[in-house]
Amino acid sequence: MSERTLAKNTAFYSTALALQKVLSFGFFIILARGLGVAGQGRFTFALSFTALFSIFIDLGLSQILIRETARDQAKARQYLLSILGFKLIIAAVIYLLIIAAVNLMGYPAATRGLVYVSGLVMLLDSMTLNIYSVIRGRQNLGYESIGTIGNQLIVLLIGGGLLLAKTDPILVMGVYLIASLANLIWAAFNLNRIFKIKAGIAFDWPLIKTLLAWSLPFALAGIFSRIFSSADVVILSKLSGDHAVGIYSAAFKVAFALQFVALAFSASLYPAFSAYWTQSKENLSQLFTKSMFWLMFLAGPIVFGVIAVANPAIPMVFGSAYSASIMPLQILIASMFFVFLCFPIGALLNACDRQKRHTINLGVTALASVILNIGLIPILSYNGAAVANLLSYVILFFLGLAVVDKIIDYDKKFLLWSGLKIISACATMLAAAWLVKKQVNFIAAIAIGGLVYLTLAYLLGLFSWTAAKNFLKNLGKKTAEKIPPAEIEIL
Repeated sequence: MSERTLAKNTAFYSTALALQKVLSFGFFIILARGLGVAGQGRFTFALSFTALFSIFIDLGLSQILIRETARDQAKARQYLLSILGFKLIIAAVIYLLIIAAVNLMGYPAATRGLVYVSGLVMLLDSMTLNIYSVIRGRQNLGYESIGTIGNQLIVLLIGGGLLLAKTDPILVMGVYLIASLANLIWAAFNLNRIFKIKAGIAFDWPLIKTLLAWSLPFALAGIFSRIFSSADVVILSKLSGDHAVGIYSAAFKVAFALQFVALAFSASLYPAFSAYWTQSKENLSQLFTKSMFWLMFLAGPIVFGVIAVANPAIPMVFGSAYSASIMPLQILIASMFFVFLCFPIGALLNACDRQKRHTINLGVTALASVILNIGLIPILSYNGAAVANLLSYVILFFLGLAVVDKIIDYDKKFLLWSGLKIISACATMLAAAWLVKKQVNFIAAIAIGGLVYLTLAYLLGLFSWTAAKNFLKNLGKKTAEKIPPAEIEIL
């Protein structure tokens, strides 16, 4: 992949990802207000419940499809058709398991109906992912970016309209199904039109066995990540009910909507780390140190800023019924600091041939998350789920950092000293936002706090515009053009 192609893909997909997050958040506000706390809780549970099963359909095969298409484009169609044929069978089995599970768990008819439709959405999205995997392997993210935005626009416009008209929630979930079908058709159409590859199904079992063997590390990492990201809602639903899920999911949506900042920032880390691992350990150490610094620099004000304005922001955005979401949001946003730093750590482990250890770390974290949720939710309800999320990311962070110490010698003193400066600037920013939020709306308070943070950061020597531009320039350089653009799980 050329430097120009890499930069274009990164910029285009990062922009699309940011826009998709904005549209998704806008729809969630309408959803939260339209369905109420308990109704929104049921809706969120249905999506999270089916998401737990999604990885058992993909089994890491999308990652293999990206990698193998990049290595040998002539075999892309053979791989794609075999995977789609395999998925057609496994998807039917998984869907029946979803139906059986939600019935055995004793959920009411309204919740079961949402799960049934959400399960179909999951199946379509899984097929679409494989088609986009081939296109990614051809070093093109443009069509996927357009499809991602189009999908979210359909949900926002049609789903939002139905919610404003007080329609049955199952019909709103049906809009997700329509959007997913449109995205699937868009992906298949462009695969055929641009790359001359027709989607279809085949049943090449020897090939499937080979692909499954290759995908095992990705499958395990995906399973652990999915458990980590979705189990809290499912456990909370069963132990505390729909209302608790509604309160928690509003806080979670706000906190994790901001994750795209780190995701966009980290888009180029894996290929850059991979190149330096074979070419220059010194450059690898320097890039890791700088990546950790800049992500701390970004995460700090986000964490402290949201803590400062969570009240009154939550009632103003979602309505007074969601006032209880303030505390879980303040807890969840603290985990963002560790979420941001887990991106470069995970990318480094994968780039430096420590994929198995990273998978083990994810497995330990997923297990810890389930145990923490089961232990804390009966005591603290949605606040317990938030605390479990925070502690889980702390565990993942330190498990990964322990491995990093064995790979490179990075500048710990610089990061520690910089971290203390960032916290000092952020604490002052929090105080400023806290003082002015009663006189101005929360958006103005955020702007004032941000100005205070940047001013103090500059005075403390934390950054200069020249240093920031040089870092981004160096990050965008393609030091090893033969690295396949496989997308590796970072979280």
